[in-house]
Amino acid sequence: MTDHNDKSFQKDVTIERHQKMIKKMKRRQELQTVTKKLKRNRQPKPARRKNWLGHDPNAWDELDYEVEERIMPRGEAERRRTLEQAALNTSETDDDNPDPAIATAPESQPGQVIEVSQGLCRVDLGSHTLLCTVRGTLTARETGFTNVVAVGDEVIVHPDGTEGGVIETVLPRRSLLVRPDVFYDHLQQVIAANVDQLLIISSWREPTIWLELVDRYLITGQRNHLPALICLNKIDLAQNGAECGAVLRPYQSLGYPIVLTSALTGEGIDELQTLLHHRTTVLAGLSGVGKSSLLAALQPGLQVRVGTVSETSGEGRHTTSQATLIRLGPDEAIIDTPGIREFGLTGLHRGELEQFFPEIGRLATGCRFKNCTHLNEPDCAVRQAEATGDLATSRYHSYQKILATLPG
Repeated sequence: MTDHNDKSFQKDVTIERHQKMIKKMKRRQELQTVTKKLKRNRQPKPARRKNWLGHDPNAWDELDYEVEERIMPRGEAERRRTLEQAALNTSETDDDNPDPAIATAPESQPGQVIEVSQGLCRVDLGSHTLLCTVRGTLTARETGFTNVVAVGDEVIVHPDGTEGGVIETVLPRRSLLVRPDVFYDHLQQVIAANVDQLLIISSWREPTIWLELVDRYLITGQRNHLPALICLNKIDLAQNGAECGAVLRPYQSLGYPIVLTSALTGEGIDELQTLLHHRTTVLAGLSGVGKSSLLAALQPGLQVRVGTVSETSGEGRHTTSQATLIRLGPDEAIIDTPGIREFGLTGLHRGELEQFFPEIGRLATGCRFKNCTHLNEPDCAVRQAEATGDLATSRYHSYQKILATLPG
Protein backbone atom coordinates (compact mmCIF):
# COMPACT_ATOMS: atom_id res chain seq x y z
CA MET A 1 0.00 0.00 0.00
CA THR A 2 2.81 2.37 0.92
CA ASP A 3 4.61 1.63 -2.32
CA HIS A 4 1.41 2.37 -4.24
CA ASN A 5 0.95 5.70 -2.43
CA ASP A 6 4.57 6.67 -3.21
CA LYS A 7 4.09 5.99 -6.88
CA SER A 8 0.83 7.97 -6.90
CA PHE A 9 2.56 10.88 -5.16
CA GLN A 10 5.45 10.85 -7.65
CA LYS A 11 2.97 10.82 -10.50
CA ASP A 12 1.13 13.83 -9.06
CA VAL A 13 4.43 15.69 -8.65
CA THR A 14 5.37 14.95 -12.25
CA ILE A 15 2.02 16.20 -13.52
CA GLU A 16 2.24 19.33 -11.39
CA ARG A 17 5.77 20.02 -12.65
CA HIS A 18 4.64 19.56 -16.24
CA GLN A 19 1.73 21.94 -15.72
CA LYS A 20 4.04 24.56 -14.22
CA MET A 21 6.38 24.19 -17.18
CA ILE A 22 3.52 24.70 -19.66
CA LYS A 23 2.29 27.72 -17.69
CA LYS A 24 5.79 29.19 -17.65
CA MET A 25 6.21 28.71 -21.40
CA LYS A 26 2.82 30.30 -22.05
CA ARG A 27 3.67 33.27 -19.83
CA ARG A 28 6.99 33.66 -21.64
CA GLN A 29 5.26 33.67 -25.04
CA GLU A 30 2.75 36.26 -23.82
CA LEU A 31 5.59 38.41 -22.52
CA GLN A 32 7.41 38.25 -25.83
CA THR A 33 4.22 39.20 -27.72
CA VAL A 34 3.51 42.23 -25.53
CA THR A 35 7.15 43.30 -25.65
CA LYS A 36 7.13 43.30 -29.45
CA LYS A 37 3.90 45.32 -29.53
CA LEU A 38 5.01 47.87 -26.96
CA LYS A 39 8.52 48.23 -28.41
CA ARG A 40 7.74 47.90 -32.10
CA ASN A 41 10.16 50.59 -33.16
CA ARG A 42 13.16 49.19 -31.34
CA GLN A 43 15.68 47.35 -33.46
CA PRO A 44 16.49 43.88 -32.05
CA LYS A 45 20.04 43.35 -30.90
CA PRO A 46 21.97 40.26 -31.99
CA ALA A 47 21.85 37.26 -29.70
CA ARG A 48 24.92 36.34 -27.69
CA ARG A 49 27.23 33.86 -29.42
CA LYS A 50 26.77 30.42 -27.95
CA ASN A 51 30.19 29.03 -28.79
CA TRP A 52 32.30 31.90 -27.42
CA LEU A 53 34.24 29.41 -25.24
CA GLY A 54 34.54 26.81 -27.94
CA HIS A 55 31.61 24.75 -26.68
CA ASP A 56 29.03 22.93 -28.72
CA PRO A 57 27.43 25.63 -30.91
CA ASN A 58 24.01 24.04 -30.32
CA ALA A 59 24.08 24.14 -26.54
CA TRP A 60 25.03 26.30 -23.58
CA ASP A 61 26.10 23.27 -21.48
CA GLU A 62 24.62 23.82 -18.02
CA LEU A 63 23.04 27.23 -18.90
CA ASP A 64 19.70 27.42 -20.68
CA TYR A 65 19.45 30.98 -22.10
CA GLU A 66 16.83 32.37 -24.42
CA VAL A 67 17.79 32.63 -28.10
CA GLU A 68 17.61 36.45 -27.83
CA GLU A 69 19.18 36.58 -24.34
CA ARG A 70 20.66 39.95 -23.35
CA ILE A 71 22.68 41.13 -20.38
CA MET A 72 20.25 43.41 -18.52
CA PRO A 73 21.45 46.90 -17.58
CA ARG A 74 20.49 48.54 -14.29
CA GLY A 75 16.72 48.99 -14.14
CA GLU A 76 16.07 46.42 -16.87
CA ALA A 77 14.87 43.80 -14.40
CA GLU A 78 12.18 46.16 -13.09
CA ARG A 79 11.11 47.00 -16.64
CA ARG A 80 10.73 43.32 -17.46
CA ARG A 81 8.66 42.71 -14.35
CA THR A 82 6.36 45.52 -15.47
CA LEU A 83 6.04 44.04 -18.95
CA GLU A 84 5.42 40.59 -17.49
CA GLN A 85 2.63 41.96 -15.34
CA ALA A 86 1.14 43.62 -18.43
CA ALA A 87 1.31 40.29 -20.26
CA LEU A 88 -0.43 38.50 -17.41
CA ASN A 89 -3.15 41.15 -17.29
CA THR A 90 -3.61 40.90 -21.06
CA SER A 91 -3.89 37.11 -20.94
CA GLU A 92 -6.71 37.34 -18.38
CA THR A 93 -8.89 39.39 -20.75
CA ASP A 94 -11.03 37.99 -23.55
CA ASP A 95 -8.98 37.39 -26.75
CA ASP A 96 -11.71 39.12 -28.75
CA ASN A 97 -11.27 42.31 -26.70
CA PRO A 98 -7.56 43.08 -26.67
CA ASP A 99 -5.97 46.11 -25.04
CA PRO A 100 -7.27 49.13 -27.04
CA ALA A 101 -3.87 50.84 -26.88
CA ILE A 102 -2.32 47.83 -28.63
CA ALA A 103 -5.22 46.94 -30.90
CA THR A 104 -5.48 50.41 -32.42
CA ALA A 105 -1.72 50.88 -32.92
CA PRO A 106 -1.13 51.37 -36.68
CA GLU A 107 0.98 48.77 -38.42
CA SER A 108 4.14 49.61 -40.34
CA GLN A 109 3.60 49.95 -44.09
CA PRO A 110 5.80 49.96 -47.20
CA GLY A 111 5.95 53.12 -49.28
CA GLN A 112 8.08 55.19 -51.64
CA VAL A 113 9.61 58.59 -50.93
CA ILE A 114 8.33 61.15 -53.42
CA GLU A 115 9.75 64.33 -51.87
CA VAL A 116 12.44 65.28 -49.36
CA SER A 117 12.82 68.70 -47.74
CA GLN A 118 14.49 69.92 -44.53
CA GLY A 119 14.35 66.67 -42.59
CA LEU A 120 10.80 65.79 -43.70
CA CYS A 121 9.81 63.28 -46.36
CA ARG A 122 6.56 62.80 -48.22
CA VAL A 123 5.89 59.10 -48.70
CA ASP A 124 3.44 57.54 -51.16
CA LEU A 125 1.65 54.60 -49.51
CA GLY A 126 -0.45 53.79 -52.57
CA SER A 127 -3.82 55.01 -51.31
CA HIS A 128 -2.52 58.27 -49.85
CA THR A 129 0.64 60.19 -48.98
CA LEU A 130 2.12 60.70 -45.53
CA LEU A 131 4.44 63.43 -44.25
CA CYS A 132 7.16 61.63 -42.29
CA THR A 133 10.19 62.28 -40.17
CA VAL A 134 13.21 59.96 -40.24
CA ARG A 135 13.96 57.62 -37.35
CA GLY A 136 16.88 59.03 -35.36
CA THR A 137 18.69 55.70 -35.40
CA LEU A 138 18.96 55.83 -39.21
CA THR A 139 22.26 57.38 -40.19
CA ALA A 140 24.35 57.86 -43.32
CA ARG A 141 27.56 57.44 -41.33
CA GLU A 142 30.13 55.20 -43.05
CA THR A 143 27.94 54.88 -46.17
CA GLY A 144 29.82 57.50 -48.19
CA PHE A 145 26.62 59.53 -48.60
CA THR A 146 25.50 62.68 -46.84
CA ASN A 147 21.75 61.97 -46.91
CA VAL A 148 19.95 59.02 -45.34
CA VAL A 149 16.80 59.21 -47.47
CA ALA A 150 16.41 60.26 -51.11
CA VAL A 151 13.53 60.60 -53.54
CA GLY A 152 12.72 57.19 -55.00
CA ASP A 153 13.74 55.26 -51.88
CA GLU A 154 11.51 52.36 -50.90
CA VAL A 155 10.93 52.57 -47.16
CA ILE A 156 9.03 51.10 -44.22
CA VAL A 157 6.85 53.70 -42.49
CA HIS A 158 5.20 53.59 -39.09
CA PRO A 159 2.14 55.90 -39.10
CA ASP A 160 1.63 57.87 -35.88
CA GLY A 161 -2.16 57.59 -35.99
CA THR A 162 -2.74 61.12 -37.30
CA GLU A 163 -1.51 62.49 -40.63
CA GLY A 164 2.18 61.83 -40.07
CA GLY A 165 4.58 58.99 -39.58
CA VAL A 166 8.17 57.89 -39.09
CA ILE A 167 10.47 56.25 -41.65
CA GLU A 168 11.84 53.22 -39.81
CA THR A 169 13.81 51.49 -42.55
CA VAL A 170 15.27 52.33 -45.96
CA LEU A 171 15.20 49.21 -48.14
CA PRO A 172 18.19 48.26 -50.33
CA ARG A 173 18.49 50.42 -53.45
CA ARG A 174 18.73 48.87 -56.92
CA SER A 175 20.21 52.00 -58.55
CA LEU A 176 21.40 55.50 -57.70
CA LEU A 177 22.11 58.87 -59.24
CA VAL A 178 24.67 60.69 -57.10
CA ARG A 179 26.74 63.87 -57.19
CA PRO A 180 29.63 65.13 -55.02
CA ASP A 181 28.52 66.86 -51.86
CA VAL A 182 28.81 70.65 -52.01
CA PHE A 183 30.80 70.92 -48.77
CA TYR A 184 32.54 67.53 -48.44
CA ASP A 185 34.41 66.43 -51.57
CA HIS A 186 34.97 62.88 -50.26
CA LEU A 187 31.22 62.31 -49.79
CA GLN A 188 28.36 62.02 -52.25
CA GLN A 189 24.77 63.20 -52.23
CA VAL A 190 22.08 60.82 -53.46
CA ILE A 191 19.92 62.73 -55.95
CA ALA A 192 17.53 59.88 -56.78
CA ALA A 193 17.21 56.18 -56.00
CA ASN A 194 15.66 53.15 -57.71
CA VAL A 195 15.50 54.66 -61.19
CA ASP A 196 15.66 52.83 -64.53
CA GLN A 197 17.19 55.48 -66.76
CA LEU A 198 18.68 58.95 -66.90
CA LEU A 199 17.17 61.57 -69.22
CA ILE A 200 19.68 64.36 -69.92
CA ILE A 201 17.86 67.49 -71.07
CA SER A 202 19.60 70.37 -72.85
CA SER A 203 18.20 73.30 -74.79
CA TRP A 204 19.36 74.62 -78.14
CA ARG A 205 19.25 78.18 -76.85
CA GLU A 206 18.20 80.08 -73.73
CA PRO A 207 20.45 78.68 -72.32
CA THR A 208 22.72 77.48 -75.10
CA ILE A 209 23.49 73.78 -75.18
CA TRP A 210 26.42 72.91 -72.89
CA LEU A 211 27.98 69.70 -74.20
CA GLU A 212 30.53 69.35 -71.41
CA LEU A 213 27.71 69.04 -68.88
CA VAL A 214 26.03 66.46 -71.13
CA ASP A 215 29.28 64.47 -71.13
CA ARG A 216 29.56 64.70 -67.35
CA TYR A 217 26.05 63.31 -66.98
CA LEU A 218 26.82 60.51 -69.42
CA ILE A 219 29.87 59.55 -67.35
CA THR A 220 27.80 59.61 -64.16
CA GLY A 221 25.10 57.44 -65.72
CA GLN A 222 27.69 54.92 -66.90
CA ARG A 223 29.40 54.82 -63.50
CA ASN A 224 26.03 54.20 -61.83
CA HIS A 225 24.87 51.64 -64.45
CA LEU A 226 22.01 53.87 -65.62
CA PRO A 227 21.12 53.86 -69.32
CA ALA A 228 21.15 57.45 -70.59
CA LEU A 229 18.92 59.26 -73.09
CA ILE A 230 19.59 62.72 -74.53
CA CYS A 231 16.81 65.22 -75.14
CA LEU A 232 17.47 68.50 -76.95
CA ASN A 233 14.63 70.89 -76.10
CA LYS A 234 13.62 74.30 -77.51
CA ILE A 235 14.44 73.30 -81.08
CA ASP A 236 11.84 75.84 -82.16
CA LEU A 237 14.60 78.41 -81.50
CA ALA A 238 16.92 76.79 -84.06
CA GLN A 239 17.14 78.46 -87.46
CA ASN A 240 18.31 75.23 -89.06
CA GLY A 241 17.08 71.87 -87.80
CA ALA A 242 19.94 70.05 -89.50
CA GLU A 243 22.36 71.95 -87.29
CA CYS A 244 20.80 70.41 -84.19
CA GLY A 245 21.26 66.93 -85.60
CA ALA A 246 24.89 67.61 -86.48
CA VAL A 247 25.73 68.68 -82.92
CA LEU A 248 24.25 65.49 -81.49
CA ARG A 249 25.56 63.12 -84.16
CA PRO A 250 28.63 62.04 -82.10
CA TYR A 251 26.28 60.78 -79.36
CA GLN A 252 24.02 59.07 -81.84
CA SER A 253 27.04 57.21 -83.28
CA LEU A 254 27.83 55.99 -79.74
CA GLY A 255 24.37 54.46 -79.47
CA TYR A 256 22.66 56.96 -77.19
CA PRO A 257 18.93 57.48 -77.96
CA ILE A 258 18.35 61.07 -79.11
CA VAL A 259 15.05 62.99 -79.14
CA LEU A 260 14.49 66.57 -80.33
CA THR A 261 11.61 68.34 -78.63
CA SER A 262 9.81 71.63 -78.27
CA ALA A 263 7.52 72.07 -75.28
CA LEU A 264 6.12 75.13 -77.07
CA THR A 265 5.08 73.47 -80.35
CA GLY A 266 4.70 69.90 -79.07
CA GLU A 267 7.28 68.52 -81.49
CA GLY A 268 8.90 65.26 -80.27
CA ILE A 269 6.64 64.94 -77.19
CA ASP A 270 5.05 61.68 -78.40
CA GLU A 271 8.47 60.18 -79.11
CA LEU A 272 9.68 61.23 -75.68
CA GLN A 273 6.58 59.75 -74.08
CA THR A 274 7.37 56.40 -75.72
CA LEU A 275 10.89 56.41 -74.29
CA LEU A 276 9.46 56.89 -70.78
CA HIS A 277 6.92 54.04 -70.89
CA HIS A 278 7.06 51.48 -68.04
CA ARG A 279 10.13 53.09 -66.46
CA THR A 280 11.15 55.40 -63.65
CA THR A 281 13.21 58.18 -65.21
CA VAL A 282 15.29 60.83 -63.49
CA LEU A 283 15.60 64.17 -65.28
CA ALA A 284 18.89 66.07 -65.23
CA GLY A 285 20.07 69.25 -66.87
CA LEU A 286 21.04 72.88 -66.60
CA SER A 287 18.62 75.36 -65.06
CA GLY A 288 16.23 76.81 -67.61
CA VAL A 289 16.43 74.05 -70.23
CA GLY A 290 12.69 73.40 -69.90
CA LYS A 291 12.34 70.30 -67.72
CA SER A 292 9.18 71.61 -66.06
CA SER A 293 7.74 72.70 -69.42
CA LEU A 294 8.33 69.23 -70.85
CA LEU A 295 6.59 67.68 -67.84
CA ALA A 296 3.57 69.90 -68.41
CA ALA A 297 3.55 68.87 -72.09
CA LEU A 298 3.88 65.18 -71.23
CA GLN A 299 0.96 65.31 -68.81
CA PRO A 300 -1.41 68.22 -69.46
CA GLY A 301 -2.98 69.53 -66.29
CA LEU A 302 0.06 68.72 -64.17
CA GLN A 303 0.70 71.57 -61.76
CA VAL A 304 4.38 72.50 -62.25
CA ARG A 305 6.13 75.84 -62.01
CA VAL A 306 7.60 77.14 -65.27
CA GLY A 307 10.34 79.77 -65.10
CA THR A 308 12.09 82.09 -67.51
CA VAL A 309 15.67 82.67 -68.54
CA SER A 310 17.57 85.72 -67.37
CA GLU A 311 17.99 88.24 -70.21
CA THR A 312 21.31 89.48 -68.79
CA SER A 313 23.12 86.23 -68.01
CA GLY A 314 21.29 83.86 -70.35
CA GLU A 315 21.01 81.35 -67.50
CA GLY A 316 17.83 79.72 -66.32
CA ARG A 317 16.19 80.44 -63.00
CA HIS A 318 15.45 77.54 -60.67
CA THR A 319 11.79 76.54 -60.86
CA THR A 320 12.34 73.16 -59.17
CA SER A 321 13.89 73.67 -55.73
CA GLN A 322 14.01 70.01 -54.72
CA ALA A 323 13.75 66.57 -56.31
CA THR A 324 10.18 65.32 -56.70
CA LEU A 325 8.75 62.03 -57.94
CA ILE A 326 5.79 62.48 -60.29
CA ARG A 327 3.74 59.49 -61.40
CA LEU A 328 2.67 59.48 -65.04
CA GLY A 329 1.03 56.05 -64.87
CA PRO A 330 0.78 52.86 -62.79
CA ASP A 331 4.33 51.76 -63.65
CA GLU A 332 5.72 55.01 -65.02
CA ALA A 333 7.25 57.88 -63.07
CA ILE A 334 9.59 60.82 -63.45
CA ILE A 335 11.90 62.29 -60.83
CA ASP A 336 12.31 65.99 -61.54
CA THR A 337 15.53 67.40 -60.08
CA PRO A 338 16.69 70.99 -59.52
CA GLY A 339 18.74 72.44 -62.36
CA ILE A 340 22.45 72.73 -61.62
CA ARG A 341 25.35 74.67 -63.10
CA GLU A 342 28.12 72.33 -61.93
CA PHE A 343 28.37 68.57 -61.73
CA GLY A 344 31.54 67.05 -60.31
CA LEU A 345 32.85 63.52 -60.77
CA THR A 346 34.10 62.49 -57.35
CA GLY A 347 36.17 59.32 -57.15
CA LEU A 348 37.22 59.41 -60.82
CA HIS A 349 40.95 59.61 -61.68
CA ARG A 350 42.71 60.84 -64.78
CA GLY A 351 43.76 57.38 -65.92
CA GLU A 352 40.12 56.20 -65.86
CA LEU A 353 38.59 58.97 -67.96
CA GLU A 354 39.44 57.43 -71.32
CA GLN A 355 37.11 54.49 -70.77
CA PHE A 356 34.15 56.90 -70.69
CA PHE A 357 35.11 58.29 -74.10
CA PRO A 358 35.12 55.06 -76.17
CA GLU A 359 35.96 56.82 -79.45
CA ILE A 360 39.08 58.28 -77.83
CA GLY A 361 39.96 54.91 -76.32
CA ARG A 362 39.88 53.28 -79.74
CA LEU A 363 42.08 55.97 -81.28
CA ALA A 364 44.52 55.83 -78.36
CA THR A 365 45.84 52.46 -79.53
CA GLY A 366 47.64 54.36 -82.30
CA CYS A 367 49.41 56.79 -79.96
CA ARG A 368 53.20 56.61 -79.66
CA PHE A 369 53.06 56.41 -75.84
CA LYS A 370 50.86 53.96 -73.94
CA ASN A 371 50.27 56.50 -71.16
CA CYS A 372 49.49 59.32 -73.58
CA THR A 373 47.13 61.92 -72.11
CA HIS A 374 46.28 63.25 -75.60
CA LEU A 375 47.13 66.80 -74.59
CA ASN A 376 50.56 67.69 -75.98
CA GLU A 377 52.50 64.43 -76.49
CA PRO A 378 54.11 63.86 -79.91
CA ASP A 379 52.61 61.36 -82.34
CA CYS A 380 49.23 61.40 -80.59
CA ALA A 381 46.63 59.62 -82.73
CA VAL A 382 43.77 61.27 -80.84
CA ARG A 383 44.90 64.83 -81.58
CA GLN A 384 45.56 63.91 -85.18
CA ALA A 385 42.01 62.49 -85.50
CA GLU A 386 40.56 65.69 -84.02
CA ALA A 387 42.56 67.80 -86.48
CA THR A 388 41.33 65.81 -89.47
CA GLY A 389 37.70 65.72 -88.32
CA ASP A 390 37.64 62.00 -87.50
CA LEU A 391 37.01 62.88 -83.85
CA ALA A 392 34.31 65.38 -82.84
CA THR A 393 35.93 68.56 -81.59
CA SER A 394 33.20 68.98 -78.95
CA ARG A 395 33.96 65.59 -77.45
CA TYR A 396 37.70 66.19 -77.46
CA HIS A 397 37.23 69.56 -75.74
CA SER A 398 35.03 67.95 -73.09
CA TYR A 399 37.71 65.34 -72.51
CA GLN A 400 40.35 68.05 -72.05
CA LYS A 401 38.24 70.12 -69.64
CA ILE A 402 37.15 67.17 -67.52
CA LEU A 403 40.69 65.74 -67.42
CA ALA A 404 41.97 69.04 -66.00
CA THR A 405 39.61 68.73 -63.01
CA LEU A 406 40.54 65.15 -62.05
CA PRO A 407 43.25 64.02 -59.63
CA GLY A 408 46.12 61.90 -60.86
